[in-house]
Amino acid sequence: MVSVAVDTNVLAYAEGTNGEAKKQAALELLRTLPPESTLLPVQALGELFNVLVKKAHWSRDAAQRAVLTWCDAFPLIETSPDIVLAAMALSSDHQLGIWDAIAMSAAADGGCRLLLSEDLQDGFTWSGVTVTNPFAGSRHPLVDALCREGLADLAETRHRHR
Repeated sequence: MVSVAVDTNVLAYAEGTNGEAKKQAALELLRTLPPESTLLPVQALGELFNVLVKKAHWSRDAAQRAVLTWCDAFPLIETSPDIVLAAMALSSDHQLGIWDAIAMSAAADGGCRLLLSEDLQDGFTWSGVTVTNPFAGSRHPLVDALCREGLADLAETRHRHR
């Protein structure tokens, strides 16, 4: 099964930090991806909390509730010492910011094929993980395939509950 990791910006957009159009696009994406193959780096959740409090001016309690909801929605990739060490090397080798490098390193550690991010260079590949912008005009074929799989699972679940 192909897995994807979700970067902070996708979650922040889903929380409405960049307008209604981005919010709806992010929510649609996250609704259609199969939950079991969509992983969240723990570091992205910390960044989300920071974005919601500092940039979106949410209360800390509201931001915490939002982060906890995402924790319940998808499996997490913990940030281990090995991930941080690999991220420092990635940051040095490719001039990436450390937080972006940690997201990439966590995605690799989690066995993900893709990192969904609007912030990193679309198409950049490292350690088997390719960055793809899920909001670009044409999405990566693996993202489309996973969304179709997620929609099929959702339809089957709804059919069973009738």
